[in-house]
Amino acid sequence: MVRVRFLLAIIFSLMGLSLQAATFRSSIDDSRWQLEASKFSCTLSQVIPSFGSAVFLHEAGERVHFVLRPTENIHFSQGASLVAEAAPWQPGIAPRPIGRIKPEERTGYLEVAPEQTQNMLAALYKGLMPTFTGAAWYGTEESLRVSVSAVNFQSAYSDYVACTAGLLPVNFRQVARTAILFPSSQWRLSDASRERLDLIALYVKNDEAVSGVYVDGHSDNLGRRLMNRDISKRRAEEVTAYLISLGLDPAMITTRYHGERYPVVENNSKKNRDRNRRVTIRLERD
Repeated sequence: MVRVRFLLAIIFSLMGLSLQAATFRSSIDDSRWQLEASKFSCTLSQVIPSFGSAVFLHEAGERVHFVLRPTENIHFSQGASLVAEAAPWQPGIAPRPIGRIKPEERTGYLEVAPEQTQNMLAALYKGLMPTFTGAAWYGTEESLRVSVSAVNFQSAYSDYVACTAGLLPVNFRQVARTAILFPSSQWRLSDASRERLDLIALYVKNDEAVSGVYVDGHSDNLGRRLMNRDISKRRAEEVTAYLISLGLDPAMITTRYHGERYPVVENNSKKNRDRNRRVTIRLERD
């Protein structure tokens, strides 16, 4: 009973808003979905005439999220409510609340979290229109409503799903800086370290923009400096050898070792020394 009342309240409030709102959405004839597909990202977007664009972005190694990008970022400065509504030709279908969306501080765009984005995709697939409603359009008493059209969505969604199936398991940000940790006095790679290096090698082999791989070995400060330098060398060479065994070009790898000279934290506790016994892998792109 409470849910019914809640839905009725939303319906009546939306009816009131629609009568005094500036509304933007694609018409049936203008509704187009565009897919930009690669192994690094899948972007499914729609132009909203006189307003901006609606974008679903799924990067490799990340969950899908949605961004509403107005041409002028002064819109929705106070955020917006997000509801999946029936299209004008679907009378009798109750709206489905999705959530309250806050603007991104730097851009002013409305960025929707992955869980709510999945709700948007499900709504669009069922023919509903995710609609953002905010107050004070251009400082007036009118509210602002922007709807994402579901027209032609299902066929575009099939292509989008095919794209996501081909995404790499990681993106550049996730592998550009990596630290492989080692137990005291050890330089052999663990199974977990190999799995991480497998991902790095897979990414490098797929991204032609990666021009260099820098491998740097380090130690903690326990023991003699010459011994620490030697073990940092062994660690770095172990990582380099494994990357080469995975198919990376030796010419693109620069291997260095530094002993205890460059700790990432002070060597004043066991926990900190554990962090300093490492090999860092850094990727460089053109």
